[in-house]
Parts: sequence; structure tokens; C-alpha cells
Amino acid sequence: MAEKNFRGKSVIETIMMLPLVLPPSVVGFALLAVFGRSSPVGQWIEWLFHQPVVFTVWAAILSSSVVSFPLMYQTVKIGFSSIPPAIKEAAKIDGAGFWRSFLFVQMPLAKQALLTGGILSFARALGEFGATLMFAGNIPGKTQTMPTAIYLAVETNETSLAWAWVILTMIISFLLLFAANRIRYK
Repeated sequence: MAEKNFRGKSVIETIMMLPLVLPPSVVGFALLAVFGRSSPVGQWIEWLFHQPVVFTVWAAILSSSVVSFPLMYQTVKIGFSSIPPAIKEAAKIDGAGFWRSFLFVQMPLAKQALLTGGILSFARALGEFGATLMFAGNIPGKTQTMPTAIYLAVETNETSLAWAWVILTMIISFLLLFAANRIRYK
């Protein structure tokens, strides 16, 4: 996507970036529609794994991944776009095919973008609430995430527990953003 232009590219990229701007509850509802027990995909998954994906740890991972994907995509795309075409051409002249050039030339050159994108998307996934709550639920010990634990603590008037989760989330988020900035500005 960083190198090629083709008909429909902007539509595909817009779809891939949608989770960044859609309300998380809309993303959660869409995931329910695609992976729910009554959908063909959901029925296939249930047949294959003998359990539905909804209200499982896999639903929490999937919802967080979908919501955080645009940050990874955009960061990595910029990283690959910044590689000078002359370097890719030199690899081709030296006999490297697409995959060899990608793995041994482009990936190392885009390493900072890959790490930064991974950290930013993980930090975003860590804070995901709406889509996760709709698709994975809030089952303590199974699908509960830090944001849903904070929500439950506030709902049950456990203010000190809520503060503990908030402070832990803020510390982790700060460290992740600090790491991303250190990598990006090396």
C-alpha cells in the first residue's frame, strides 16, 4: 500500500482507517455482526473451535486489535514510504527478489516505524473500552480489561481500586508513549 497506486486504493485505506474515527460501540457492534453466533463467520468459528468467539479472551484481543490497527497501519506505511526508491532499486539490481528485498532491506530500514507503530497500537489497545465491552463483555478473570475494571470499580463504588487501576494505566501509557518517542527520535 505504501508503494503502489491502484483503482480503489483510497476506498480500501479509508475502510482500514475507519476504526480510528468510529465510536468504539459501532466497532463492537460491527464485530458482533461479523463474528456473532448467528453470522456465517461466527458459526464457522464455532464449528471449527467448538466454541463461539464472542465473550472470550479472543474477542477482547480481536476488538482491541481492530480499534488499534489504524495507528499501526499509518505509522508503518509512513516508515515504508520513507525508504528511498534508489535503495530498493539497488537491491533489485543486486539480484534480490521482492521477498529478499522486503525482509533484508526494507524491514530493517523501517524498523523504527514498525516498533513505534507496535507500541502506539498496543497503547491504544490497552485503553480500549467500548468495542471490547460490546464484543468481549466484562467477565472478571476472563475478558476484563483495565478500562472495564475501572468502570466496574466506579460502578461498585470501589474508588481506591479505581484509582489504583487509573494510576497503573497512566504509568503504563506514559512509559509506552515515552518509548515510542525515544524510538522515533533516535
